[in-house]
Amino acid sequence: MHITEPVRHSLHGADFDSFVSPSSGSRELCAWRTTIGPGQAGTEHTVDHEEVFLVLAGEPVIRLDGEPETPTSGEVVFVPAGSAVAVDNPGPDPVTMWVTTVVGLTATIAGGDPISPPWTR
Repeated sequence: MHITEPVRHSLHGADFDSFVSPSSGSRELCAWRTTIGPGQAGTEHTVDHEEVFLVLAGEPVIRLDGEPETPTSGEVVFVPAGSAVAVDNPGPDPVTMWVTTVVGLTATIAGGDPISPPWTR
C-alpha cells in the first residue's frame, strides 16, 4: 500500500504526520513524521511500548530517563518501554524525526495523566 497523504495531528507544540496506523490499515505498526518548531520544549512522558526515533533534520535534544542525548541527522535513538522521554528543540530550525512503534502505544505524562495518541490507533 502506497501512502502519500498523511493525517496530521498536533499535540504539545509538535505536529505528527501519521502515515501508518490502524486507520490506514496497519494491524501491528505505526509510523509518523514528527516536526518540532524552533525553541520548543518537549513534554516528558513515559511510554508503555518501545519507540524508534530517526532524526531526519535539525538538532534535537532527546531526554531519555533524564539523560540528554543529541543525535544528528541520520542517527537513531531507541526508547525502551517504560522509559521517560521528551524531545526538545533548542535550535533555530525545525526538528524532523521519523518515529516507529506498535499499534496501541500509550504514554503517561507527569502527574499521571494518560495519553492515547490518535496516530497509534
